Amino acid sequence: MRVSGAEATGASYAYKASLIGSAHRFELTDEGLSWRIGRRSGLWRYDEISAIRLSFRPVSMQQHRFRADVSHASGGCLAILSTSWQTAALMAPQDNGFRAFIVELHARMARAGSRAELTTGLGRRTYAAVLAFLAVLTVAMAGLLIRALLIGEFAGALFIIGFAALFAWQVGGLVRRNRPQGYSFDRVPKALLP
Repeated sequence: MRVSGAEATGASYAYKASLIGSAHRFELTDEGLSWRIGRRSGLWRYDEISAIRLSFRPVSMQQHRFRADVSHASGGCLAILSTSWQTAALMAPQDNGFRAFIVELHARMARAGSRAELTTGLGRRTYAAVLAFLAVLTVAMAGLLIRALLIGEFAGALFIIGFAALFAWQVGGLVRRNRPQGYSFDRVPKALLP
């Protein structure tokens, strides 16, 4: 695949959010963030962008997927994903292009004097609900493990330990990366970029 000059500098990015939908296209111009999604299009000046939220959002077809939600002062929101549908069974990562585009977007917004709110992860309430659910699940699993050990079900205890380790490995990265916090234009969090 041939890379254009705009793509090489991170000034443009495109992905397919679904297999049958049209491509989502973005370009960083001198005037602002130009976007085209299907028949809709627009140009958001860099100082009109009110917020960016970076997050880690794995899905079953792609366990290494990142998302940037860009909000406009008038209330609009654009989702930019680090993966693109290729076929019915393949969602391809676009790590380098996504990273370059997001870093360049932050640089241009900083040069334009943007006062956008820069946040990471899930919303605070959602994150608190996830932590509460994990705490309840941990207590339940610990109770099951203690019960299995007390009645001598060592195979069951090993299963619980194995399941807990797999669950902690799968969910731990998601929870750790999606902790809500703020950041600055010159310190874009590397954990939320591919």
